Amino acid sequence: MDKLLARRISAPFLTLAVAIFLATAGNIKFWTTFTEAAGGLSLAHLPLLAGAMLIIVLFFNACLTLASFRFVAKPVFILLLVTASAASYFIAAYGIVIDRAMIQNVFETDVREATELVSWHMLLTVGLLGLVPAAWIARAQVAYPQGRRGLLQRAGIAGGSLLLAVLLLVLLFKSLAPAVREHRELRFLLTPTNTIQAMNGYLRGKWSTPVVVAPLGRDAMKGKAWAGQTRKTVTVIVVGETARAMNFSLNGYKRETNPLLARQPGLINFSNVSSCGTATAVSVPCVFSAFGREEYSESKAASQEGLLDVLQHAGLQVVWRDNNSGCKGVCARVGYEDVSHPVAGDPFCEGEECHDERLLAGLPELIRNSDKDLVVVLHQKGSHGPAYAKRYPQGFGKFSPVCDSNEFEKCTSASIANAYDNTILYTDYFLSKTIDLLRQTAAQAGVDTAMLYFSDHGESLGENNLYLHGAPYLFAPAEQTRVPMMLWMSDGFSERFGIDRTCLMARRGEPLSHDNVFHSVLGLLDVNTAVLNPRLDLFHGCARGI
Repeated sequence: MDKLLARRISAPFLTLAVAIFLATAGNIKFWTTFTEAAGGLSLAHLPLLAGAMLIIVLFFNACLTLASFRFVAKPVFILLLVTASAASYFIAAYGIVIDRAMIQNVFETDVREATELVSWHMLLTVGLLGLVPAAWIARAQVAYPQGRRGLLQRAGIAGGSLLLAVLLLVLLFKSLAPAVREHRELRFLLTPTNTIQAMNGYLRGKWSTPVVVAPLGRDAMKGKAWAGQTRKTVTVIVVGETARAMNFSLNGYKRETNPLLARQPGLINFSNVSSCGTATAVSVPCVFSAFGREEYSESKAASQEGLLDVLQHAGLQVVWRDNNSGCKGVCARVGYEDVSHPVAGDPFCEGEECHDERLLAGLPELIRNSDKDLVVVLHQKGSHGPAYAKRYPQGFGKFSPVCDSNEFEKCTSASIANAYDNTILYTDYFLSKTIDLLRQTAAQAGVDTAMLYFSDHGESLGENNLYLHGAPYLFAPAEQTRVPMMLWMSDGFSERFGIDRTCLMARRGEPLSHDNVFHSVLGLLDVNTAVLNPRLDLFHGCARGI
């Protein structure tokens, strides 16, 4: 090895070696997916597979040649190798893809969530595919072509590689096009181009011109249902995390994951609801914005006030209580409480984890001390993976055995599903406890109360070899886009706002989405404003005359 390192190698040789390594060892998942998309591994398909690999090697070689200068090549090659090794691990281990939303999740998650993804398998993969070749490059003696001749050589290699890649693409286009068109996820699997494109998109958004937040719903006013009322209202909006609708027994799941909610009088469960995105960083800002999924973008949402602002304009007090990784900008102008950090002796915290019941601690006092009508948002930790077994207290391990590792390859499919279903069982308990608290508050304090629950997105548990969430919405599976949603109201609340429960029950199975939430919350609370769209207000057709 020392003799090999002592030899001077040419920069073109090093560049080609890195291109080949990235295109092959760094993209195993890409090639297995591409092979299936191209019709499988066979002698008949071998020319197509070999041609596709050569196209990518040539393309990588052309791009890397442009960076093959002294003091530039080694840092760039090392960074790409380490980045590609980490990306390839997560793609292979969890079936995820790398796009802008995934990069946004990486940067906006907290340290505790990030550490749950670290494992010995990950470190081994990054070590073998990233650090070992990086160390070899760092120690290698490289001969760089100099002067005008060096520039011409680089231009010739880059241009020649790109030209050959284009010629091969033209020759194979008829065979390649169907596979690429039918499997658009391939571009999100090709490392490191996926990471570079995603990072570029994310940073462009972050480094763009500072956002000026435009007002929204400044005309908001309480409607007729509020006239002459002396009773205070408390509306709790529970934002679930990573809960998929198909694992709720309320929606027909074979396991009893909602035993308590099933016995809650007056609970209305909506069984056909789609999310705005497949990741928290997208869905949470989207659902609280006035933009529907088709019109939503991060920049649009950040540059305009949202639902919580409109509620404040109408005179309600709004408080966001968080047991997750923040509100993604949604609560920037309302009251905020972070309950996610463990406190010694707190009964709802274990180690570095605080369970969702902590969101309810102090809630009765908050209700009692507020002199305004109150809207409280509770942001759950819910079913956030991959460490599902950490999301619930010990007493909720009904389904066993469970996967207690963040390395899914060490667990059976059944144990992963068991751990996940236990998180849903705990969410069932948490929501039922929230309803009981609101029912008790309504009875004892003369307050009209309601709870609206919906999850931000779903989760893949190994279906089609996909895990976790964050798939591009265009081809995201239903496991990641179908979410639970339910409503509970005290008798005083429904009477006050003239809400016909029978009408709502009849609409339980209608196709709904996060697009309905913004307008339905305003309709639920009889807030009059020009930004309310009655067509998206779930209560518009189910409100009796006040």
